[in-house]
Amino acid sequence: MDTPQSPNQNHLLAALPTAEFERIAPHLELIPMPLGEVLYESGGQLQYAYFPTTAILSLHYVTENGASSEIAGVGNEGVLGISLFLGGNTTPSRAIVQTAGQGYRLKASLLMAEFDRAGGRRTGNMQHLLLRYTQALLTQISQTAVCNRHHSVEQQLCRWLLLTLDRLPSSDLTMTQELIASMLGVRREGITEAAGHLQQAGCIRYRRGHITVLDRAALESRVCECYAVVKKEHDRLLCDVRNRQTLPEASHG
Repeated sequence: MDTPQSPNQNHLLAALPTAEFERIAPHLELIPMPLGEVLYESGGQLQYAYFPTTAILSLHYVTENGASSEIAGVGNEGVLGISLFLGGNTTPSRAIVQTAGQGYRLKASLLMAEFDRAGGRRTGNMQHLLLRYTQALLTQISQTAVCNRHHSVEQQLCRWLLLTLDRLPSSDLTMTQELIASMLGVRREGITEAAGHLQQAGCIRYRRGHITVLDRAALESRVCECYAVVKKEHDRLLCDVRNRQTLPEASHG
Protein backbone atom coordinates (compact mmCIF):
# COMPACT_ATOMS: atom_id res chain seq x y z
CA MET A 1 0.00 0.00 0.00
CA ASP A 2 1.30 3.47 -0.90
CA THR A 3 2.39 5.73 1.92
CA PRO A 4 0.05 8.75 2.31
CA GLN A 5 1.68 11.94 1.08
CA SER A 6 1.96 15.14 3.10
CA PRO A 7 3.72 18.44 2.37
CA ASN A 8 5.43 18.04 5.75
CA GLN A 9 7.51 15.25 4.26
CA ASN A 10 9.47 18.07 2.64
CA HIS A 11 11.74 19.58 5.26
CA LEU A 12 11.47 23.16 3.99
CA LEU A 13 7.69 23.10 4.02
CA ALA A 14 7.71 21.44 7.42
CA ALA A 15 9.99 24.20 8.77
CA LEU A 16 7.55 26.98 7.84
CA PRO A 17 5.61 28.56 10.68
CA THR A 18 1.88 27.83 10.64
CA ALA A 19 0.78 31.16 9.15
CA GLU A 20 3.11 30.93 6.16
CA PHE A 21 2.30 27.29 5.55
CA GLU A 22 -1.46 27.86 5.65
CA ARG A 23 -1.19 30.61 3.03
CA ILE A 24 0.43 28.33 0.47
CA ALA A 25 -1.01 24.93 1.47
CA PRO A 26 -4.19 25.21 -0.69
CA HIS A 27 -1.99 25.89 -3.72
CA LEU A 28 0.47 23.01 -3.27
CA GLU A 29 -0.22 20.45 -6.00
CA LEU A 30 0.83 16.84 -5.39
CA ILE A 31 2.35 15.39 -8.58
CA PRO A 32 4.04 12.14 -9.59
CA MET A 33 7.70 12.40 -10.52
CA PRO A 34 8.58 9.41 -12.72
CA LEU A 35 12.18 8.36 -13.29
CA GLY A 36 13.84 10.37 -16.04
CA GLU A 37 11.20 13.08 -16.32
CA VAL A 38 12.69 16.46 -17.25
CA LEU A 39 11.19 19.16 -15.02
CA TYR A 40 12.95 21.95 -16.84
CA GLU A 41 15.53 22.38 -19.55
CA SER A 42 18.53 24.67 -19.62
CA GLY A 43 17.44 28.22 -20.45
CA GLY A 44 13.73 27.51 -20.02
CA GLN A 45 11.37 29.82 -18.15
CA LEU A 46 10.43 28.39 -14.76
CA GLN A 47 6.69 28.20 -14.15
CA TYR A 48 6.79 26.26 -10.87
CA ALA A 49 8.91 25.58 -7.81
CA TYR A 50 9.09 21.90 -6.86
CA PHE A 51 9.23 20.49 -3.33
CA PRO A 52 10.12 16.76 -3.51
CA THR A 53 8.85 14.42 -0.82
CA THR A 54 9.79 10.90 -1.95
CA ALA A 55 11.47 11.73 -5.28
CA ILE A 56 15.06 12.88 -5.77
CA LEU A 57 15.84 15.44 -8.48
CA SER A 58 19.16 15.95 -10.18
CA LEU A 59 20.58 19.21 -11.56
CA HIS A 60 22.78 18.59 -14.60
CA TYR A 61 24.99 20.87 -16.58
CA VAL A 62 24.91 19.87 -20.24
CA THR A 63 27.81 20.79 -22.52
CA GLU A 64 27.53 21.80 -26.17
CA ASN A 65 28.42 18.28 -27.32
CA GLY A 66 25.68 16.74 -25.18
CA ALA A 67 27.82 15.44 -22.30
CA SER A 68 26.48 16.11 -18.83
CA SER A 69 27.23 15.64 -15.16
CA GLU A 70 25.35 16.27 -11.94
CA ILE A 71 26.14 19.51 -10.14
CA ALA A 72 23.69 18.98 -7.26
CA GLY A 73 20.81 16.86 -6.03
CA VAL A 74 17.54 17.96 -4.47
CA GLY A 75 15.43 15.68 -2.31
CA ASN A 76 13.04 16.07 0.59
CA GLU A 77 15.45 18.53 2.19
CA GLY A 78 14.95 21.21 -0.44
CA VAL A 79 13.30 22.96 -3.34
CA LEU A 80 13.91 23.06 -7.07
CA GLY A 81 13.72 26.54 -8.59
CA ILE A 82 15.99 28.87 -6.61
CA SER A 83 16.53 31.03 -9.72
CA LEU A 84 12.93 32.26 -9.31
CA PHE A 85 13.64 34.18 -6.12
CA LEU A 86 17.23 35.01 -7.07
CA GLY A 87 15.86 37.03 -9.99
CA GLY A 88 17.07 34.92 -12.90
CA ASN A 89 13.84 33.11 -13.88
CA THR A 90 15.94 30.75 -16.02
CA THR A 91 18.85 28.45 -15.24
CA PRO A 92 21.76 26.99 -17.28
CA SER A 93 21.14 23.54 -15.80
CA ARG A 94 18.67 20.78 -16.63
CA ALA A 95 16.54 19.25 -13.88
CA ILE A 96 15.55 15.59 -14.16
CA VAL A 97 14.06 13.01 -11.81
CA GLN A 98 16.87 10.79 -10.53
CA THR A 99 14.75 8.65 -8.20
CA ALA A 100 11.05 8.22 -8.92
CA GLY A 101 8.56 9.36 -6.33
CA GLN A 102 6.28 12.26 -5.62
CA GLY A 103 6.45 15.88 -4.66
CA TYR A 104 4.53 19.14 -4.59
CA ARG A 105 4.70 22.02 -7.00
CA LEU A 106 3.78 25.65 -6.41
CA LYS A 107 3.22 28.27 -9.09
CA ALA A 108 6.14 30.65 -9.40
CA SER A 109 3.95 33.72 -8.81
CA LEU A 110 2.65 32.32 -5.52
CA LEU A 111 6.14 31.44 -4.30
CA MET A 112 7.32 34.95 -5.08
CA ALA A 113 4.34 36.56 -3.34
CA GLU A 114 5.27 34.70 -0.14
CA PHE A 115 8.99 35.28 -0.61
CA ASP A 116 8.44 39.04 -0.88
CA ARG A 117 6.63 39.24 2.48
CA ALA A 118 9.65 40.82 4.16
CA GLY A 119 10.06 43.23 7.04
CA GLY A 120 9.47 42.79 10.74
CA ARG A 121 10.11 39.87 13.06
CA ARG A 122 6.94 37.94 12.21
CA THR A 123 7.18 38.16 8.42
CA GLY A 124 9.67 37.03 5.83
CA ASN A 125 10.07 33.50 7.17
CA MET A 126 9.80 31.99 3.68
CA GLN A 127 12.48 34.37 2.43
CA HIS A 128 14.82 33.55 5.28
CA LEU A 129 14.26 29.82 4.86
CA LEU A 130 14.80 29.78 1.10
CA LEU A 131 17.92 31.92 1.25
CA ARG A 132 19.42 29.65 3.90
CA TYR A 133 18.62 26.63 1.74
CA THR A 134 20.24 28.36 -1.25
CA GLN A 135 23.44 28.79 0.76
CA ALA A 136 23.42 25.07 1.55
CA LEU A 137 22.78 24.22 -2.11
CA LEU A 138 25.69 26.42 -3.22
CA THR A 139 27.89 24.56 -0.74
CA GLN A 140 26.81 21.27 -2.34
CA ILE A 141 27.56 22.57 -5.85
CA SER A 142 30.98 23.89 -4.82
CA GLN A 143 31.89 20.71 -3.01
CA THR A 144 30.81 18.59 -5.98
CA ALA A 145 33.20 20.55 -8.21
CA VAL A 146 36.06 20.01 -5.76
CA CYS A 147 35.24 16.32 -5.34
CA ASN A 148 35.07 15.66 -9.07
CA ARG A 149 38.46 17.29 -9.57
CA HIS A 150 40.45 15.96 -6.63
CA HIS A 151 38.98 12.69 -5.37
CA SER A 152 38.85 9.14 -6.69
CA VAL A 153 35.84 7.65 -8.45
CA GLU A 154 35.30 5.36 -5.46
CA GLN A 155 35.20 8.35 -3.09
CA GLN A 156 32.83 10.18 -5.41
CA LEU A 157 30.58 7.13 -5.55
CA CYS A 158 30.56 6.88 -1.74
CA ARG A 159 29.63 10.57 -1.50
CA TRP A 160 26.82 10.16 -4.02
CA LEU A 161 25.47 7.03 -2.30
CA LEU A 162 25.46 8.66 1.14
CA LEU A 163 23.76 11.85 -0.06
CA THR A 164 21.14 9.73 -1.83
CA LEU A 165 20.58 7.59 1.27
CA ASP A 166 19.98 10.71 3.35
CA ARG A 167 16.97 11.47 1.13
CA LEU A 168 15.43 7.99 1.14
CA PRO A 169 13.53 6.00 3.79
CA SER A 170 15.35 2.74 2.93
CA SER A 171 18.80 1.45 2.03
CA ASP A 172 17.71 0.28 -1.44
CA LEU A 173 18.49 2.39 -4.48
CA THR A 174 17.14 1.81 -7.98
CA MET A 175 19.94 3.03 -10.21
CA THR A 176 22.02 1.54 -13.04
CA GLN A 177 25.76 1.97 -13.30
CA GLU A 178 25.21 3.83 -16.57
CA LEU A 179 23.07 6.43 -14.81
CA ILE A 180 25.53 6.81 -11.94
CA ALA A 181 28.36 7.29 -14.42
CA SER A 182 26.31 9.98 -16.14
CA MET A 183 25.59 11.66 -12.81
CA LEU A 184 29.27 11.77 -11.86
CA GLY A 185 30.52 12.51 -15.35
CA VAL A 186 32.90 9.55 -15.40
CA ARG A 187 33.31 6.43 -17.54
CA ARG A 188 31.00 3.50 -16.80
CA GLU A 189 34.05 1.25 -16.36
CA GLY A 190 35.17 3.45 -13.48
CA ILE A 191 31.82 3.00 -11.72
CA THR A 192 31.92 -0.77 -12.34
CA GLU A 193 35.37 -1.00 -10.74
CA ALA A 194 34.47 1.25 -7.79
CA ALA A 195 31.17 -0.57 -7.14
CA GLY A 196 33.05 -3.88 -7.30
CA HIS A 197 35.47 -2.72 -4.61
CA LEU A 198 32.61 -1.60 -2.37
CA GLN A 199 30.80 -4.88 -2.87
CA GLN A 200 33.90 -6.93 -2.06
CA ALA A 201 34.35 -4.86 1.11
CA GLY A 202 30.78 -5.67 2.18
CA CYS A 203 29.59 -2.06 1.89
CA ILE A 204 26.96 -2.67 -0.79
CA ARG A 205 25.22 -5.40 -2.74
CA TYR A 206 24.75 -4.69 -6.41
CA ARG A 207 22.54 -6.38 -8.95
CA ARG A 208 21.55 -4.90 -12.25
CA GLY A 209 19.64 -1.70 -11.61
CA HIS A 210 19.61 -2.06 -7.83
CA ILE A 211 22.06 -1.12 -5.08
CA THR A 212 21.53 -2.09 -1.44
CA VAL A 213 23.70 -0.42 1.18
CA LEU A 214 24.72 -3.09 3.69
CA ASP A 215 27.15 -1.13 5.87
CA ARG A 216 26.68 2.63 5.98
CA ALA A 217 29.48 3.10 8.52
CA ALA A 218 31.90 1.43 6.12
CA LEU A 219 30.85 3.82 3.36
CA GLU A 220 31.39 6.76 5.69
CA SER A 221 34.89 5.49 6.49
CA ARG A 222 35.77 5.42 2.79
CA VAL A 223 34.19 8.68 1.65
CA CYS A 224 36.17 11.89 1.25
CA GLU A 225 35.50 14.96 3.41
CA CYS A 226 33.08 16.39 0.84
CA TYR A 227 30.10 14.46 2.19
CA ALA A 228 30.58 15.72 5.74
CA VAL A 229 31.06 19.32 4.57
CA VAL A 230 27.76 19.28 2.65
CA LYS A 231 25.80 17.53 5.40
CA LYS A 232 27.18 19.69 8.21
CA GLU A 233 26.41 22.93 6.37
CA HIS A 234 22.87 21.86 5.52
CA ASP A 235 22.15 20.70 9.07
CA ARG A 236 23.60 23.92 10.51
CA LEU A 237 21.52 26.18 8.32
CA LEU A 238 18.23 24.34 8.75
CA CYS A 239 18.75 23.97 12.51
CA ASP A 240 19.36 27.71 12.73
CA VAL A 241 16.14 28.39 10.83
CA ARG A 242 14.10 26.18 13.15
CA ASN A 243 15.60 27.83 16.22
CA ARG A 244 14.87 31.27 14.80
CA GLN A 245 11.22 30.41 14.27
CA THR A 246 10.68 29.98 18.01
CA LEU A 247 11.95 33.47 18.81
CA PRO A 248 8.97 35.61 17.66
CA GLU A 249 6.53 33.42 19.59
CA ALA A 250 8.72 33.43 22.69
CA SER A 251 9.13 37.22 22.64
CA HIS A 252 5.59 38.07 21.53
CA GLY A 253 3.56 40.12 23.89
